[in-house]
Amino acid sequence: MLQSVTPGLLRFTRKDAHGSHESYLKVTGSISVSISSTSAPPRATLTDWLDRQAGAVFLMPAVIAILLFSIFPLLVSAWLAVSRFKLAAGGYAVDFIGGLSFKKMLYGSQQAHLIGTMNAPGPGSWLIFATLLVLLFFGFKRATRAPVLALPMLLGALATAAVLCPFGPLVTVLDALLEVTGGFWQAAPMLAVAFFAALWALTRRLAAPPPGLYGFLGLMLAGTVYCICAFIFLATASDGIRLGSLTTTLIYVIGGVSVQFAIGLGLALICAQQIRGRNFFRVVFFIPLMVTPIGIAYAFRMMADTNVGPFAPLFNYLGLGAVPWATNPWAARLVITLGESWQWIPFIFIVLLAAVEGQPRDQVEAAELDGASSFAIFRDITWPSIAPVAATITLIRLIEAFKIVDLPNVLTSGGPGFATESLTLHAFGEWRALNLGQSAAVAYTLLFISTITAVSFFNFVVRPARGEEA
Repeated sequence: MLQSVTPGLLRFTRKDAHGSHESYLKVTGSISVSISSTSAPPRATLTDWLDRQAGAVFLMPAVIAILLFSIFPLLVSAWLAVSRFKLAAGGYAVDFIGGLSFKKMLYGSQQAHLIGTMNAPGPGSWLIFATLLVLLFFGFKRATRAPVLALPMLLGALATAAVLCPFGPLVTVLDALLEVTGGFWQAAPMLAVAFFAALWALTRRLAAPPPGLYGFLGLMLAGTVYCICAFIFLATASDGIRLGSLTTTLIYVIGGVSVQFAIGLGLALICAQQIRGRNFFRVVFFIPLMVTPIGIAYAFRMMADTNVGPFAPLFNYLGLGAVPWATNPWAARLVITLGESWQWIPFIFIVLLAAVEGQPRDQVEAAELDGASSFAIFRDITWPSIAPVAATITLIRLIEAFKIVDLPNVLTSGGPGFATESLTLHAFGEWRALNLGQSAAVAYTLLFISTITAVSFFNFVVRPARGEEA
């Protein structure tokens, strides 16, 4: 309780279990005391209610758009992928068939279309296969920061892929498993996950700190998919004719994005220099990105015509006029890769140019004064500065490259045979034939492969480039 005793003197009275206690406070200046009483809250109005709902009102259109154009099609496609769609009297019929569409693509009659036809691997295929395994070993080593774990993880992923891959050397183990389980092929991935968990339990004490279970399972899943693709390439790529749409898509993605990044980076470094007419070249290099993909496809179809195309005289002069590139699988894939690269190099170029021009100039000038070579400046200053941007732009292109469909469709219609057919064009062909279940299964295969690739690239390349742990 607060009381005024005399002017300039205040008395405080405090009561507790031991009695009353008094204290005095001398006030030399003015003091104001406000006493507020609790009253009933004001009644909410319609305006107040609308203010509280403003967030939901503004976000709801975006949520609805995502549901309509992203989540809902994914759910419908998933339903179609495990169903058989067929026209019937008065409409259509949809029968649930489980994972038979995926089994048909991987181990059945559609295997040659998706994966390819097996043949004897050549020395070049073995060399590429060994290189891929070495890269996977260093990927595991970098991700876990424990060299002792890299070899067991590599062997585990390789053994699992050898069992699950249709062309794997241990595929007979999968056949025996299917016979024991009565054709229940879903047991194979379940056992693979159980094997990965057991491998984690056995090897986790070898690393300090030990890896987490979910992170370990993710790494093993990515490594197994990587090894399966390596086995498929080893078994089908020796002559280049018997490749399926999966391997062809990976060639477009890996080969095309590599070429685009190398040329785009080179152009960015050149245009960042003080050269005459660099503003003109910046605009010219950016023009292909403004053209629609279907327009680029028809333009390259016209330019690649060795008989009546605009470059036909040049082809005849070089002795290439009679070369039927459209009937040669590798030549057709090369023309498609060139067309896609011409379209997307400007995108990489303009982003990397901005990154190069944003590097610290004081460090570059100091290195030049010290007599450093251009390569040393690029290695020690430019590349570390632009590495995060370069990794991110490559990730974006990887995701986009998986969706290639215009160029193969217009230039070759997927031919000769289906040698240039991408997974997207494969799904489109099945959809056009009203085989909606098979089309959805191919589309989900593409979604699975592209997701594994994007997530692995992000964890192994993008995050380390940003200075984060993989």
